Amino acid sequence: MLSPITAVRAGEERTSRDTRVLRGVTGEPLATVHEVPPLVARMTLRAMGRAPEVSPAERLRVLAEAGRLFAGATLGGQTPQEYCTVQALASGVPVAVARGALERVARDCGSLGEVVRRQVPAGAGDTARWVRRGRVLAVIAPSNHPGTHGAWLQALAMGYRVAVRPGGRDPFTPLRLVRALLAAGLDPGWISFLPGGHATADTLIEAADLALVYGGEDTVARLRGNDRVLVRGPGRSKILVDTEATEALLDHVVAEIAGDGGVRCTNTTTVLTTGDHRALAARLAERLAALPAHPVTDPRAALPVRPRAEAEALRAAAVSAAKDAPDLVAAHCPDGPLVPVGEDAVAMRPAVFPLDSCDHPAIATELPFPCAWVAPWTAADGLAPLDDSLALGLLTEDDALVGEALAMPGVRTLVHGPVARWWQDPHLPHDGFLGQFLNEARGYART
Repeated sequence: MLSPITAVRAGEERTSRDTRVLRGVTGEPLATVHEVPPLVARMTLRAMGRAPEVSPAERLRVLAEAGRLFAGATLGGQTPQEYCTVQALASGVPVAVARGALERVARDCGSLGEVVRRQVPAGAGDTARWVRRGRVLAVIAPSNHPGTHGAWLQALAMGYRVAVRPGGRDPFTPLRLVRALLAAGLDPGWISFLPGGHATADTLIEAADLALVYGGEDTVARLRGNDRVLVRGPGRSKILVDTEATEALLDHVVAEIAGDGGVRCTNTTTVLTTGDHRALAARLAERLAALPAHPVTDPRAALPVRPRAEAEALRAAAVSAAKDAPDLVAAHCPDGPLVPVGEDAVAMRPAVFPLDSCDHPAIATELPFPCAWVAPWTAADGLAPLDDSLALGLLTEDDALVGEALAMPGVRTLVHGPVARWWQDPHLPHDGFLGQFLNEARGYART
């Protein structure tokens, strides 16, 4: 009998008549997911809006304890190791990523008080108050990386009741977090876990005070302009190599492309260079081709794993976007880009495509495996090729360029120099501070 993924409402795990079987990347069934219909989702949010206030000190205490439990406790009968294994099998992300998430959540939950404090503007003092824009936040979560759930933990620290609709492939991470929060003593009215289809997601977005939504281009286009919804879409993160391509620098770029299996929105998609782009692409391809292909639950796994049909479609999308550009990794991998690692499961080897110009349309394409476009760039090309980057890495000594890039609205995070694992800094805003969306300054005066 499959283990159930139940909804959590008012602190209770509840089954539903609407269910689906969640299969792993190997094709085997992993769990029965109990889905919440739209009407129940709406009723749940209405009840959450009536949940009593919890003091900031108590919220932070609960969050710190929940982080400890998430990392080390058996929750819902699931040990931390069992969580890591099933999360990897469901998401196709190397198991080391889930293990890292255990440590990161424990660490970050203990620092949420300082993380939230740093988001309060300096002017929120005698004549202004920094206050919530609402009471209930709906989160339409992704499945690409367990670390994305840190955002709604910040929302709890800021005083929001949170309803999470999990991603289709990874309900395990948010459910474990919800169980940890309740075990730590969070008021049951403050958290809900509501699996469901698109209709349920749409209802949550419409019924909540505010919504945090992760999605692709279609989602971004549909919700653009709605000031109640914060949409986090494709990252299209880039690196500019404007210095000597030393061995250490190449190692850094490879880590930015392929770290955590290349599935983060902050993983580098495009590498621009003022040097010989074909030579740089060839050197990156040689290193990326050496990444080991293992089953997703193997501690040595470094590449994402997908069912063969899905992997073939992703590879075809990369080749189509590249047009006539060759994949330079292929020369190092005579057995092909997809490596069998289980029943109907394949590990996806990286791809590196050298492009002849920095305005090639392929640069707009982001895929959930280590796929990099390498193109030439000069100052004469202007700043536009560097824009539209969730994370822009500038490996340059040109301070003026750094200042100009910081002024571009499409650059959400700028990394100057080879800063290792910069994205793990809990104080570094992911796509602006979440507090900018959840809170606002209101004038305040008194006698």
